[in-house]
Amino acid sequence: MSETAATVPRWHAAGDWFDTCRCNVPCPCSFAQLPTYGECDGVLAWHIRDGNYGEVRLDGLNVLMLSSFVGNVWAEHSDTYAAVFLDERADAPQREALQMIFGGQAGSWPAAMITMMAPDEIRGMDFAPIEIEVDEDLGGWRATIPDRVEARAQALTGPTTPEGARVQSTNLPGSETGPGQVATWGRSTADRANAFGFHWSREGQSSKHIPFDWTGPD
Repeated sequence: MSETAATVPRWHAAGDWFDTCRCNVPCPCSFAQLPTYGECDGVLAWHIRDGNYGEVRLDGLNVLMLSSFVGNVWAEHSDTYAAVFLDERADAPQREALQMIFGGQAGSWPAAMITMMAPDEIRGMDFAPIEIEVDEDLGGWRATIPDRVEARAQALTGPTTPEGARVQSTNLPGSETGPGQVATWGRSTADRANAFGFHWSREGQSSKHIPFDWTGPD
């Protein structure tokens, strides 16, 4: 990552983000409140539908993070730990672009979020076979790294939800992808991690899908 802010090209990345976490439905962290149990851990996944970093195309590439923290990450410094997986299909220029964008060096929302939630420790980074799928009707979403991570969820529904409608929120006080996006709420059917010292296995807890649309380096 030899580029500096002065040499970052114009870039754009838009697509799907979702998580599966320890909190009850709906995750209080998205409302800038304390997590259900005072601390939280989970899987965060990004799928780039359309993207470029200068002349380097990023369409179809994936990024996944494992994370844990204590307290309200939007209001106070907390013990925060993370590990990052980048899409092994990326070639050398694409890998550098992903590292610049998701590492915060290329500006836009990722830089702002990292400044607010600066991790105490990045436990590891690896290139891996990340598979991410999001239903076009937002009925469900899933991400896997064989033998290391599995995150699956179904959109939340209930007896008074119209058929095919989604339970959604706007103007979240703690939107992980930045302002102005719509969150679709779900419940995990699988949430498992076994990598870089992160270990959990559960289901039935909070999940949400939020699109992202970033432009940098501004």
